[in-house]
Amino acid sequence: MLAANLWISFLAGLFAPIGAVCVLPLYPGFLAYLANKVKEDAPKKTIVFLGITIALGVILSMFLFGLIFTGIFSSSLTSAISIISPIAFGFLALISILLIFNVDLGRFIPKAHAPRLKNPYLNASVFGLFFGLIVLPCNPASLAVLFAVSTSVASFFTNLLNFVAFGLGMSIPLVILAIVSASASKQVIGFLTKYKKPINIVAGLIMLGISIYYLFFVFKII
Repeated sequence: MLAANLWISFLAGLFAPIGAVCVLPLYPGFLAYLANKVKEDAPKKTIVFLGITIALGVILSMFLFGLIFTGIFSSSLTSAISIISPIAFGFLALISILLIFNVDLGRFIPKAHAPRLKNPYLNASVFGLFFGLIVLPCNPASLAVLFAVSTSVASFFTNLLNFVAFGLGMSIPLVILAIVSASASKQVIGFLTKYKKPINIVAGLIMLGISIYYLFFVFKII
C-alpha cells in the first residue's frame, strides 16, 4: 500500500508540470533570464544549477505543505478515514472525467505569481517554493490525486512521504529542461502543447482507474 501510494503521488507530481502547458513554455526563458542576471553569456552549468535550485525549492515547498496538511488533518483522518477517503476519490473521479473530455479546469482557479527578487539564486529558490501555486492552477488534477491519496492513510510519516514524492515528481521535468539545450526544450514543450488533448485523456483514464480501484476494491463502497 505504501509503495503504491508513493508511486501514485510521484506520477501525479510528474504530470503537474507536464500538463501545465500554460506555464511550462515560460520556464526555459525564465532560466535564461536568471542565468544572464548571474553573468552575461552564462555557461550551461549556470542554467543547470539554477534549475536544480528551483527543483530543491519545489521539493521543500511540498515537504512544508505536507507537514501542514498532515499536522492539521492526521487526527481527523484517523477517526473519519472511511468517510473522507471515498469522498476524496469520488471527487478525483469527477475531475478525471472532466480531464478526459478536455475541460479546462484552470480557468476556474485564480492564477498566482511568485515574487521577484534581485538575487538570481534567491529568485530561483522562491520560484521553486511558489511553483505549485503557479503550475497547479493550470493543472489542478494532479493536486486532486495527491489529496485523495493522502486521505487514504492516517499515518503522519506516510502522508509526509506522499508529499515529498509528489515534489520529486514535479521537479524532474524542471531539471531535465534545464539540462537539455534550448532547442531541445522548445521541441519537448512543443510536443506537450501539440498533444495536450491526448495526454490529458491518457492521464484522465489513469486517474479514473485509480479512483475506481480505491473506491470499489480498497474502500468497497458497494
